[in-house]
Amino acid sequence: MSNKILSHKKQITDELNKLLAILPREINNYLEDHQKQEHLIEVILDLGRIPEARFRDEVAYLGEKPVTKEDLEYCIHRVGNFSGDNRAGIERTLHRISAIRNRKGEIIGLTCRIGRAVFGTIAMIRDLVETGESILLLGRPGVGKTTALREIARVLADEFKKRVVIIDTSNEIAGDGDIPHPAIGRARRMQVAKPELQHQVMIEAVENHMPEVIVIDEIGTELEAIAARTIAERGVQLVGTAHGNQIENLIKNPTLSDLVGGIQAVTLGDDEARRRGSQKTVLERKAPPTFSIAVEMLERQRWTIHRDVANTIDNLLRGGQPILEVRTVQDDGEVSITQKTPNFNSEGLLKAQNILETPLSTQGWRASGKMKPVSIDARKPSDYRKNKDFDQMLELSWHQVAEGDKVRTPGPNGEDWPVYVYPYGIGRSELDQVIDILKLPVVLTKDINNADVVLALRSQIKNHSKLRQMAKNRQLPIHGIKSSTIPQITRGLQRLLNMDDQSVPESADIRLFTEAGNDDEIEALEEARLAVEQIVIPKQQPVELLPRSAKVRKMQHELVEHYRLHSDSFGEEPNRRLRIYPA
Repeated sequence: MSNKILSHKKQITDELNKLLAILPREINNYLEDHQKQEHLIEVILDLGRIPEARFRDEVAYLGEKPVTKEDLEYCIHRVGNFSGDNRAGIERTLHRISAIRNRKGEIIGLTCRIGRAVFGTIAMIRDLVETGESILLLGRPGVGKTTALREIARVLADEFKKRVVIIDTSNEIAGDGDIPHPAIGRARRMQVAKPELQHQVMIEAVENHMPEVIVIDEIGTELEAIAARTIAERGVQLVGTAHGNQIENLIKNPTLSDLVGGIQAVTLGDDEARRRGSQKTVLERKAPPTFSIAVEMLERQRWTIHRDVANTIDNLLRGGQPILEVRTVQDDGEVSITQKTPNFNSEGLLKAQNILETPLSTQGWRASGKMKPVSIDARKPSDYRKNKDFDQMLELSWHQVAEGDKVRTPGPNGEDWPVYVYPYGIGRSELDQVIDILKLPVVLTKDINNADVVLALRSQIKNHSKLRQMAKNRQLPIHGIKSSTIPQITRGLQRLLNMDDQSVPESADIRLFTEAGNDDEIEALEEARLAVEQIVIPKQQPVELLPRSAKVRKMQHELVEHYRLHSDSFGEEPNRRLRIYPA
């Protein structure tokens, strides 16, 4: 099926003269009168190399003289300050200057990218923008995602009179400086101090400025994906971009898969597997997509539309062929719309057995069965199961057993498994939770005569001489823990099993720290885990989390303690929240 709609005539504003003004005079002279000036994409200045001008269809050298440090300094002094992502701009323009630094932090290369405001570029999807549904733009770098995003923000603010807030992390959408570029119309712009804080500014925009539309460029981390879902669930229209040529790229990307609903491995019953004609383990979408509509920007004049992202993801995961809507701008300015079913070969379909080898099915924030697994030294719970006899006694060894003769079986390195533990002064429910979830080879016993080791609170060991005497008479080692919390119990059990690496805290299994296991608790704990593992530990920077209830904050504090980090609660209710500090 094919039909046509009229396209608005495009108007292009690039203010190229302001970019050329920051370049050294010799380089400027080559570009001022260049016949392909309107097709210029970027200018490359690398120390010791001849400068280049990149056009849509060719690359041209700008003279014969290599770039010197003086040339670079000339440019640097004429642009704004470089932010944490090594980007700067020219005030009141859309041009972007990106820096390449050496190990000393000195700038040795510049990429001067031309920013153009193209009015009328969203004619292909104007009808989708009007629906109020959240829209995700996909495409390779340079295909025009940011240009389209800027035009969408202007149309929604000026023509549809909506309250639009742009989260402008690199000042690429609304230009450098405090006054935004006129290309965004009446839309408002919020700048981001550091790229890693983009997710916090996204939430701040919703809580403080009552937007009807949030515009985000380059969603690239799990924290940003979680923030996007939070915004969408509050009824705010989202318009964002992500790197990836097609929607299949997001499914295979564990960081961004939640934007399209995420995927999970599901085991079917025999009857259901036969009915579907599939394997027993299949992949399914685990939640509604954050974005209802996806646009694949294959080329500047040809876009593929997924009007129902949920249906597209379901079809792909089942090996089906979703119906695509391809929109193309003709030479006469009209937009041609064609629906077609793509022809996937057998290698192009998503196969459960292949994707299950990736971390996709073990990461997420929606359900306890999909959390990142704990890696304990070189010996994981799966290693214990390699021994057939040990596998047969799993039911016995993971739970408390009646007193009597000990049942033993060799561990992966010849150890006597399981270890019989006599707990003293420690909460039984917390112990059972850690043992069950981490599948530790531990049996809890009420009879100290049947124990291999005593696990007790340090305060109890210090003040209970009878306990110390009983352990001494039976030649039992005593392991002390500071408190009856999940992190302390986990560390104590791993230590007595020789599985604890004090120098590298393993990734946390969130199921250990949640009580009800509901979506709100899982989301809050996953937010804390990602903050610790992606920012606090690798970048040594403090992070503030979103406001949570006192009960959930307590869980987050325990999770942070697992990583041997410190956290504080601050702020007034209902905005009281955690701040996590680096070690």
